[in-house]
Amino acid sequence: MTYKRTQVYLEPDQHRSLIREAHDRGISLAELLREIVRGYFAEEPSREDFLRIVGLRRSGRTDIAREHDRYVAEAIIEDEDLC
Repeated sequence: MTYKRTQVYLEPDQHRSLIREAHDRGISLAELLREIVRGYFAEEPSREDFLRIVGLRRSGRTDIAREHDRYVAEAIIEDEDLC
């Protein structure tokens, strides 16, 4: 597969967060950005999209299975408030 080189400007916090996430996953920053773009244009939401909605990966919550619907609803409302 061939790639197109692209330059973007990110806020320092965004850049740090992306670098950290790429490192935690054991992939390059470029691959992480490609995954994010693929996910953005995907027709069907992925498992990762749903996990991000409720912050399961780093939330520390122990009641996710029981309270899943509430957390999803809160995340959707929060996201709409940002728009």
